[in-house]
Amino acid sequence: MLEKGLSHQSRTRVAAENTAATLGSGDLPVFATPAMVALMENAAMLAVANELPEGSTTVGSEMNVSHIKPSGIGAEITASAILTEVDGRKLTFNVGARDADGVIGEGVHIRYIVDRTKFLAKVK
Repeated sequence: MLEKGLSHQSRTRVAAENTAATLGSGDLPVFATPAMVALMENAAMLAVANELPEGSTTVGSEMNVSHIKPSGIGAEITASAILTEVDGRKLTFNVGARDADGVIGEGVHIRYIVDRTKFLAKVK
């Protein structure tokens, strides 16, 4: 049952493959904003995955985040997502990311529940 408060944490370590320089979002060897967003989305997806109807999944539709502090190679990053609102198929999450020194990013993420088969049938 989808209820407010469902949550999950996803983790990664900063390595060359998830830096701004590698992903093209910047030219420094620091944790890339797109990598932070993906980790937050992963946490949100997993927060509700076990509570969805058979054949359903969620897809991200909106992300409003601030990346407020850099994290260097080797830092462990933990992204968290907490379900704060359920409005039909629309799910709203508070998301955040931290490293050992504290918060590095925070924001709000919206996902929608979709039927896997119907959703993929729309893909050309």
